[in-house]
Amino acid sequence: MGTKPAALLAALAAAVLIALGGASLTSAAKPTPTPSPQPPTAPPTPAGLRAGLRASDYGIRPWPSPAWWGSSIGSMAARFPGATGAMVAVVVEIDGLTGPGCWAHFPNPDGETYPGVRFDAADKFEPDFARFDEAGIKVWLQVEPAGCDMAMLIDLVMKQYGRHPSVIGFGVDDEWYLNRQYRGGKPITDAEAQAWVALTRSCNTAYRVFLKHWLTAQMPPTYRDGIVFIDDSQGFQSMTAMLAEFATWGSHFGPAPVGFQFGYKTDQKSWARLADPPKTVGNGILARVANTSDLYWVDFTARSIWP
Repeated sequence: MGTKPAALLAALAAAVLIALGGASLTSAAKPTPTPSPQPPTAPPTPAGLRAGLRASDYGIRPWPSPAWWGSSIGSMAARFPGATGAMVAVVVEIDGLTGPGCWAHFPNPDGETYPGVRFDAADKFEPDFARFDEAGIKVWLQVEPAGCDMAMLIDLVMKQYGRHPSVIGFGVDDEWYLNRQYRGGKPITDAEAQAWVALTRSCNTAYRVFLKHWLTAQMPPTYRDGIVFIDDSQGFQSMTAMLAEFATWGSHFGPAPVGFQFGYKTDQKSWARLADPPKTVGNGILARVANTSDLYWVDFTARSIWP
């Protein structure tokens, strides 16, 4: 057959355009672009949220300067708009892994006898707390009590640090409470929790008490007044598993306030791949646990985030 005349070719092209709804042949051949995924919206910051770092003599060495603590805690808090910077300060730790006594990282405040307590010659935390007073950073005074009397420890740490406006209360790591008699620590009764809250509030009516463990059964069954319940679980198979367990903790104690410690080396395989581990994990918690009051990155890996 011969070559089609130009008029016929033009007519065929017009018919194709009509069939394609007026679109050009060039544009009809292009696929529709897929919209770029939007980053997830950060959950709202709960009113009064505290966010910061845990600090212990055995968790970070050499001991950072007050400036480092202040800037790093501020950086952690800034990841959650409106949050207040805070520190969980382990001012009294168990004296060895089994006790029976405990080790205060400050000198004896008054020369009195404190059975089972070993004192340092110099105060490890005083320069940091003095800086926090000026910066508005808050401090929990935590103890690992071992076999030491709890009322004595409350009195002791408040004598040493109660003058600091940065102090907001007293904390107990239950894993180390009478740990020689109870593996994983003695479960805390309602009566014990109530007594510790009363003693702490006798020093300052605004003070609260936190109780820390990873098992809900270790916590007081029903007493809730004046207590924050902190979960320090670690060694999860995945980030999903971590957040699911933290959500269960929050639900169990709700509407009482709860807190979380995270960033452990045993979970590094999960969080190290994140662009901003403290922010991502923290927002994951806030999206699932509405009664969150405290978020803390642990000192064991703090320098990997804040060199």
